Amino acid sequence: MLKGLPVLIVENEPLIALDLSHAVQDHQGIVIGPVPTVAEALAILARQPVGAAILDAKLDDRDITPVATRLIAQGVPFVIHSGTGLPAELAASHPDLPVIIKPTRPEEVVATLAEQLQGCEQA
Repeated sequence: MLKGLPVLIVENEPLIALDLSHAVQDHQGIVIGPVPTVAEALAILARQPVGAAILDAKLDDRDITPVATRLIAQGVPFVIHSGTGLPAELAASHPDLPVIIKPTRPEEVVATLAEQLQGCEQA
């Protein structure tokens, strides 16, 4: 499904991050991270390209808005996997972003990400 695609995982709950990592690997993706903070995610994006991302909305250092904004600017597909929904700033500027409300099975999160990837290929 992911065919060797590097997938950044930004999640501050270790067990959820581990489950998402396994689901990405099970679908032949390459896990980048997981990382629990916006600062670490931005550092990764500054030094290496990613093909897709799974983002928690609320992290240890702040909400995911700066990472999502960077990914949008780079044209990288992603999904928000959150217990709280989109942060207000992100919801105001990009209300159509794909949000998966926790708890959701990791396989479903990866399947939704794959749908986003297909949408990008068709565009």
